[in-house]
Amino acid sequence: MTVFFQLAVTAALALAVVGGTIAYFRAVRTARPPVGVFNGRDIFMMMGFVLALPYVYLALPGVVLPVVLALVFAGGLSVGYQPLVGNGRLRWALITALIASVLVAHLAFGETAPPYWVANSCVVGLVVVSATNLNVQGGMRLKNVAWFLLALAAYDAFFAWVVPLTQELADAVQGYPYAPAAGLRIGEDLGAVVGMGDLLAYALFTTTAYKAYGKPGLRTGIALVVLFGAVAPVAALHLIAAATGDAPGIIPAQVFFGPAAFVAYQVLRRRGPERRMADIVFRRDRADVPRQSPVRAEARPVA
Repeated sequence: MTVFFQLAVTAALALAVVGGTIAYFRAVRTARPPVGVFNGRDIFMMMGFVLALPYVYLALPGVVLPVVLALVFAGGLSVGYQPLVGNGRLRWALITALIASVLVAHLAFGETAPPYWVANSCVVGLVVVSATNLNVQGGMRLKNVAWFLLALAAYDAFFAWVVPLTQELADAVQGYPYAPAAGLRIGEDLGAVVGMGDLLAYALFTTTAYKAYGKPGLRTGIALVVLFGAVAPVAALHLIAAATGDAPGIIPAQVFFGPAAFVAYQVLRRRGPERRMADIVFRRDRADVPRQSPVRAEARPVA
């Protein structure tokens, strides 16, 4: 029962976030930042940020950590959804309501209750949709994402199995609202949680693959998310527990997804150069193009 619950929840959350990210990408054009194209230096900077962020979280006092996370969530929502809700007061009112719903559910039901995880998962999912589109529409290419995910896989493996930083961070947010994760818990026995970083990895790869190669890229991304983002980590967790009699604390999903995404990129690149944002026609752009009535040839007298 537990394994099927974890598979269902993990796959549903991952596909919901990916689907929301693709829907946003197809419907909304974000403002392009005044930067050049992504390159190796940008990937290095991103990895530096990823490496430093857990230490920043752990350095904060326990009471301060959820406040910082709430502010980070609110900022991400404000920037990402400005194109959809242009009125600043209305946008911040909606964001405040979303952030407050997580706190209210946590205080009223507790951190293991379904209402809290539903509210928290909605906020985390919306932040991932926002962050993904800002990066992808801002110029990130599939090559950048593939190398970033490969480096992230090594990072997650090291800090899960060699230096237990990931477990320390998970312990640090226990008991507080605004967990950087999405999931669902029902009682003490059933629970499935997907880290915010994992959801961002799935959305980044799938959206960038769709931008680069259209529907073949989209199908590839969805297949990888299901097989290597949901099935492989959950199956590995239970297989190890069955073989050793002791369930491992953490199975980093990126250990499976990162290398698979890198191989998929090597296969997709054979289709030719990646499409860029300038090559993509958005729905709004298409609607703005006036339709031309067909030109009928006038009958001319035969001389």
